[in-house]
Parts: sequence; C-alpha cells; structure tokens
Amino acid sequence: MDSDAARSGHAFLTTLQWLSPSFPIGAFAYSHGLEWAIAEERVTDAASLEAWLIDLFSHGSAKTDAILLARAAQGQDPAVLDDWARSLAASYERRIEALDQGRAFSRILRDAWHHAPTPDYTLPVALGHAAHLEGLALESVTAAYLHAFAANLTSVALRLVPLGQTDGQRVQRALAPFVLSLAKSAQSAPDEELSSAAFLSDIASMAHATLEPRIFKT
Repeated sequence: MDSDAARSGHAFLTTLQWLSPSFPIGAFAYSHGLEWAIAEERVTDAASLEAWLIDLFSHGSAKTDAILLARAAQGQDPAVLDDWARSLAASYERRIEALDQGRAFSRILRDAWHHAPTPDYTLPVALGHAAHLEGLALESVTAAYLHAFAANLTSVALRLVPLGQTDGQRVQRALAPFVLSLAKSAQSAPDEELSSAAFLSDIASMAHATLEPRIFKT
C-alpha cells in the first residue's frame, strides 16, 4: 500500500471510529427533544419520525451543526464558531447536550490521540476542529456526523414509539440523500444559513425539561 492510500485508509477508519455509537461520548443519553415529541404524540410512527428528522436536516439543528462542523474542519477559529453554536442552542438542555458530548469527545482525543487540551467546545465544533488537526476528509466527516445524528434519534424512537428495527432502517435509508446533500452544501454555506426554523423541535427541547417521567437527559 502506498503512503497516500495508507493515509486515506487511516483517515477513513478514524472517521468511522469517532462517529461510531461505541465512541464514549454518551450520545445514547440524549434525545434532542424527541422524547417529548413522542410523549405528546407528535411522532408516532416511521413516517412522522422521518418527517421530524428531515425538518432538522432542512431547517434545524442538524443543518447548523453541519455548517459549523465544516467551518471548523476548514480551519476557522473554533472559539468564534463555538460562540455561534452556543447562541444557536434553542434551550438550556440543547446547550448542555452539545457541551457535554463535546467535552467528552475532546477528553478522549486528548487521552488517546494526544491532542492538546482545548476549551469546552460544543460537539460539532470539537469534532470539526479535531478533523482539521487530523486531516480528515471534510465531506466524509460531515456526512458521518449527520448519519450518526440521525441514527441516534432513530434509536430513541425504536425504544419509545416503539418502532420495529426494520422501520428504523427504512427511515435511515430514506435520510441518506439529505445526509449527502447537506454534507456537501455545508462546505460553502453562507452566514445566512446559520439559523434554525425547526420551531417545534426547539419547543420540544424546552418542554422536555419538565417532562415526567422521562428516560433521556434532553
């Protein structure tokens, strides 16, 4: 194997490792407000879950996360991008979700990859900054993040709706074009795209704080 192929293969495996469900950042503990949406019967089946996730990709937090991740991976100032990320968090729980996972991610990168310590960045910024340091492929790492984002929320629905495993796979397959399109467009998105209009998802993230009983942190 030549050196370029070896580097490409190493970057590919690193991307898979960082965005694997087994990477210990505690993603399984967060529902991004989806638990409230299910409790309120806003999401009741595969079709409504798919519509909920498409809204996040088209107008909401998945879109803004992808843009911030891409900018960090391009080498833009992570502190400035993190200010953007925090300001875009629609609720206290949404902010904690992003910060807790970002902090855990950076800790693992420091201990296992020997990255220098960083401030507490939100997850998309921490991931993008680390991808820049490791020279990972921008579009690939953004797509992997979005796939993991959708997979985690699909897992929430599998447990709470509940959905069958096959329905869950159908939803993720249906989201593939949105993942790939957003991973590409995020690379050159203007500042005007750093906004969210997924209002029900934002409300869900606020209302979840008083949901009883609940399983997830957010």
